[in-house]
This record gives sequence, C-alpha cells and structure tokens, in this order.
Amino acid sequence: MEAPVTEIPHREQTLVGVRFMPVGKIYHFDATRFPDLRKSDWVIVTTSRGRQMGEVATFDPPKHGDADGPFKAIDRIATNRDLAVRHYWTQKETEAMVIGREKVKELGLPVKIVKAEYAFDGSRLAFLYTAEEERPELGTLQQDLQRSFKAKVELRLVGPRDAAKIIGGSGACGLEVRCCSAFLTEFSPISIKMAKEQGISLNPQEITGMCGRLRCCLIYEYEQYVDARRTLPRRGKEVGTPHGAGKVVDLLPLKESALVQIGEATFVVHREDIQPLAELEAFQKKAASPCGEGKGCTCGHAKKKRKSQSSGSGDGGDGGAE
Repeated sequence: MEAPVTEIPHREQTLVGVRFMPVGKIYHFDATRFPDLRKSDWVIVTTSRGRQMGEVATFDPPKHGDADGPFKAIDRIATNRDLAVRHYWTQKETEAMVIGREKVKELGLPVKIVKAEYAFDGSRLAFLYTAEEERPELGTLQQDLQRSFKAKVELRLVGPRDAAKIIGGSGACGLEVRCCSAFLTEFSPISIKMAKEQGISLNPQEITGMCGRLRCCLIYEYEQYVDARRTLPRRGKEVGTPHGAGKVVDLLPLKESALVQIGEATFVVHREDIQPLAELEAFQKKAASPCGEGKGCTCGHAKKKRKSQSSGSGDGGDGGAE
C-alpha cells in the first residue's frame, strides 16, 4: 500500500522594498523565507553589483512598471557583525575619495569624483564620477586606483542630478536641503512645457537647479494646473459674470478662478460663476429655433413628424369612408 502524499501548503510570495541609500530608489526582493522581517531591518542581498546590505523600507507592492518578476530572494538578515563591518568601511569612504581625486588631478582627467562607495564587506569600491566629456578614457585611472586598494575598484558615471543628490547642500530656492537629497527617491522627466503651463518665467536662473538642469519642483503642481485649466476659459474670451460681461485677462488655476476685466475694473471670478457668452448665445439661438424648420436638420425629428402627420391623415380618411 502506497504512503499517502502530503500536500505542501502554497505560500504566497512576500515582497519587501529594500533601500541601499538613505534617500535612494527602492528595489523589491522576495522575503518569503523570512516571515518575521520588519521595517528598518537590515538584510544581505545579491545584486548585479555583487552582495550588498540594504534596509527594509516598505512592504508595499512594487509599482506597475516594476512589478515584472522574478524577484531575487533575500540571502539572509544582517547580523551585528555585518553592521559593524559596514560601519568600518563607511568610515573609509572619505579617505578613498581623497585618494581618487588626487589621482584624477595627477592625470589631468576631465572628470570629478563625487563619492567613493564601499560594499558592506569592503570587497568592492566604486568611485562615482561626473565627466565633462561624453566618454573619457579612464583606463590609466582604473589601474592606478586598483593598485592603491585591495578591494575590486569600479568607476561609475553618474548624471548631474545624481551628483547634486549625493553632494547635497542648499537648494536654488533657498531650502536648507535640496529636494533630491531630502525626499526624492527617483527623478521624474522635467520639460520646459511644465514651466509654461504654470506661467513661470522662463528665465534660466529661475527654473534651473543647482545641478544645471530644470528644477525637479516644476512637476509638483503641474497636473493640478493642467486639470484646473480644462475647466477655465481661455485668455481673451468674452464671458458673463455676476458683475456683468467682460474679457478674461488672466487665469488663477489653483484658485479655480479667472481675472475678468469689466470696463476699467478687474474682478476675480470663480469658475462656477463664469458663463461663456458665445456658447450661451448659440444655445439660446438653438432653443429659439424649433428643430425641423431649418434645412440643415439631421436629427430625423422633422421627418418623423411629417410621417406621423401623413399617417394620421390617412387613418382619418379611411374612418370617414366607413
């Protein structure tokens, strides 16, 4: 007699978001093997850049664009020794960055090292740099740095916005900490259209951040402006208001209002109190003209009316004959 087969209960995959920098992008990993994992725990994972230590930041599912699997599993929960080793190598990063900058200066290369980043166990050392040229030749720099360190040395190019996030400092608007360093985990595409939609001056000094790119904050209220403008009349349009008829001279999208000039005075009018005169006049004209009298009627109402009248006339004739 065969032994009964014991079915193993199915366990749903548990995903957690892991962050490798204090204000960095969140990457999702499979934490099914660690049901007691909590937020702020440190874990060891394997990535395309080797083994890394990260902090559990969220248990929220990945966004739609990042939901494609499979997801790599967490290797293990970090121990106190792992944390102590990570702290030791973190203290060595400033020294490594100074050495890297000295090598760049000796070789006269058109690059700037913005950060040196050790792996948690000191096995890898990445130098993050920005470049004035598109593809500078860094073979000699790579060799010199490799001879200076026991760890495996990598050179990693970063963009101006990433460099500004790493360096930190005050923002162009006066904030003590730049948005990218304070809370932005990812950079969104920014276009000049966003400044135009919000009526912001296109002066480069007013719309450019410390990184030399368009400010990230241009996207903060962009959607609200777009949605609000859909419900407001265009500039120059004749409208009716409780104060009388006038012309729209400016829009206040976030207040859902418009500035309307009536004679020599200007009034702020909420969108609910604005009546588009051209549309209202057309509606009144249409209401005053019964359907079917015009030659351009296409609704079929007049045709049905004539057919009904013809049918009623025929029925009355037959009744009289009987």
